[in-house]
Amino acid sequence: MDIVFDRRGEGPPLVLLHGIGHRRQGWSPVMDLLAAERDVIAVDLPGFGESPPLPDGTPYTLDSAIAVLAEAFAEIGLDRPHIAGNSLGGLFALEAADRGLVSSATVLSPAGFFNAAELRYAASVLRASRFGARVPDPLLALLARSPRRRTALFGMIYGRPDLMDLEVLAGDARALRDAVGFAPTLRAGRTTRFLGSCADVPVTIGWGTKDRLLLRSQAVRAQRRIPHARFVWLEGCGHVPMSDDPPQVARVLLEGSAHPLRSRTAA
Repeated sequence: MDIVFDRRGEGPPLVLLHGIGHRRQGWSPVMDLLAAERDVIAVDLPGFGESPPLPDGTPYTLDSAIAVLAEAFAEIGLDRPHIAGNSLGGLFALEAADRGLVSSATVLSPAGFFNAAELRYAASVLRASRFGARVPDPLLALLARSPRRRTALFGMIYGRPDLMDLEVLAGDARALRDAVGFAPTLRAGRTTRFLGSCADVPVTIGWGTKDRLLLRSQAVRAQRRIPHARFVWLEGCGHVPMSDDPPQVARVLLEGSAHPLRSRTAA
């Protein structure tokens, strides 16, 4: 299928995957910092951003997501690139690593480590955020002009929404509102957990100290599930950390992808 992506920079390839209801532009705050040392490919996942939904009858499962990624890698000419992902994209990145599709994985607050109660809480927050995103753009812009109201509107997702441009926030709200993959992905998440080990792939896990969506208990489970992973707390960052502290996040992504590429063809 036709996956929409932005590509920039030179060096070892690094694929970036956004979270549920988000879009590839979420990586914009760190793109230039990464592109100075990497060939960066920021992807719109199927049913999100500008990428089309999965074909009718295709479930929004891990198997479907990994099949689409493998197909996209082949079409773009990528052979076991480095990968990074946030939230849902972090879960997909770990699964790609576990299945031997990538050379390293760097994940920021990855999904897939919640228990049933934590999943219900996160799903409620996401649904409420999507409901709020239905506010007409002029009213949203008016409300978001106040730093206090902007924090109330977006503070469950971003650690520092007051630092973000109003147009960017409005674009993110539209992406959440219009994402046809949102509901089926959320439904699939009820039975989805990361159960792999990524035994042969370098993994870095970053978690925002101000993440109010996926809580610290899940960070502990992620470390236990992948004990060889390098773990980093992202100081002052929320669930979507890229705009909260671009230099800190870019540094973690560059360090996490500072490993030799592994060729599938050679293997």
